[in-house]
Amino acid sequence: MLPWIRAARVPRTRSLLAALLLALTVLVAPAATANAAAPAAAAATSRGWNDYSCKPSAAHPRPVVLVHGTFGNSIDNWLVLAPYLVNRGYCVFSLDYGQLPGVPFFHGLGPIDKSAEQLDVFVDKVLDATGAPKADLVGHSQGGMMPNYYLKFLGGADKVNALVGIAPDNHGTTLLGLTKLLPFFPGVEKFISEKTPGLADQIAGSPFITKLTAGGDTVPGVRYTVIATKYDQVVTPYRTQYLDGPNVRNVLLQDLCPLDLSEHVAIGTIDRIAFHEVANALDPARATPTTCVSVIG
Repeated sequence: MLPWIRAARVPRTRSLLAALLLALTVLVAPAATANAAAPAAAAATSRGWNDYSCKPSAAHPRPVVLVHGTFGNSIDNWLVLAPYLVNRGYCVFSLDYGQLPGVPFFHGLGPIDKSAEQLDVFVDKVLDATGAPKADLVGHSQGGMMPNYYLKFLGGADKVNALVGIAPDNHGTTLLGLTKLLPFFPGVEKFISEKTPGLADQIAGSPFITKLTAGGDTVPGVRYTVIATKYDQVVTPYRTQYLDGPNVRNVLLQDLCPLDLSEHVAIGTIDRIAFHEVANALDPARATPTTCVSVIG
């Protein structure tokens, strides 16, 4: 059985409960687990990504920067996609962003505008190391949305050729409507805003989302691809992930493979059908049809 099919069978209520439990785990995680990051980073380099000696080829002239999602990090989010792209000849790099003081391993929780500043610094580092004039960005969840701030407000459009968002919350999320209950629990809303501003920023209608989407979704000169799944239980409604503007391609995973039941996590971490479409977005001149058979590609 395909792994994402098994994952999708978990009831949505259990998935939401797991997310809340994970959030609590993040807030009480001991700092000692930070020591696990060093071996993981070494493993990434040994598998071919985050190798600053890598020089882009003529076939793939731009480095690819991977941007993890909320609660993710530069290694775990990309254990499948990073080697997938390295094996296809790309120079691949990933960063950690949105760290909170005293909270190791789980990132993407800090203010998103500050996370975009971290992305700005990291892209410059990658471009300096590789000698490339521009990079391509691939992000999952918040990592597919946060770069829009970098492109619109931090000059990133001059340094980026393409942005590929996998299940990005480009217009925020209602989390199946649960965020609509927050005004009735002001203590909870205040706690989320103060302790995990990166979560508060992602709520549909937040000041951050309002600023991000004002004046249009896109900026000139950048190609955009959004890959969504209709089984997304985190960024809801899933169609809010789509962007509107020139040079935009919005893709529904089930239009490519109706049998693919990937939900929010699986589409960004293990789904090789989605990853085939990522490869197409990075190199549209050599794109091949994405189908259910792409799982073995």
